[in-house]
Amino acid sequence: MDGRKALNRIIFYVGIVAVWQLIFILHVVPEQVIPSPYSVGSALAKGVSDGSLLYGTATSLWRLAVGLVIAIAAGMMVGIFIARFETANQMVGSLLLGLQSIPSVAWVPLAFLWFGKTDGGVIFVTVIGALFAVAMNTHSGIKNVSPSLIAAGKNMGASGIQLITDVIIPASFPHLISGFKQGWAYAWRGVISAEVIFAVLGLGSLMNVGTKENHISQVISVLLVIMMIGILVDGLLFKRLEKIVMSRWGPSS
Repeated sequence: MDGRKALNRIIFYVGIVAVWQLIFILHVVPEQVIPSPYSVGSALAKGVSDGSLLYGTATSLWRLAVGLVIAIAAGMMVGIFIARFETANQMVGSLLLGLQSIPSVAWVPLAFLWFGKTDGGVIFVTVIGALFAVAMNTHSGIKNVSPSLIAAGKNMGASGIQLITDVIIPASFPHLISGFKQGWAYAWRGVISAEVIFAVLGLGSLMNVGTKENHISQVISVLLVIMMIGILVDGLLFKRLEKIVMSRWGPSS
């Protein structure tokens, strides 16, 4: 079954490239708008051979990892706090919803004023983009934990921090994973947005260089790398993690 799915995906992507090549051959749109697959492939190969694409990818992923770890840790603490204390939820909950609606790119000017064109500025945008999604999903997950499960934990002697770490958080894992997944997506967008505007090394910076040089093939090649990283992270990390969590802590377990 997995082999069939893989084959279907290969056929699908080959079909996209074929249509892309046909559009180029028929000159449906100018080459300056949509270059040929060969031109984009050449830009990818050049970026790999001269190391710029590999270094840019490593730089962006490093910023993403640092920002996402901070966002998950802080977001979980905020989510647990507002879930356990209703007064805090009434005061802070609506604010978090409002902050979550702000696009990551809107935080870039503030990051620039506070941190300048530094790694700190990019990481700030990454954190702020993911934190609220993690916090809200953590809050939802804890609120959906069965009261009987919490009561059972208390009857077995769990209280305070132990009740949270041994009972509530494990029972909230399905929601937490959804929050991590959503947070990762927001964080990845935040990294790229900040790099494009700050023009500080990374995949976003490579896109900025391509734009300034009117090199559309480079811009599209970097977009493809960004997309492929998203597909790989989702398939290799989050989908597997979701299966493990749902099989152990899901509704049917």
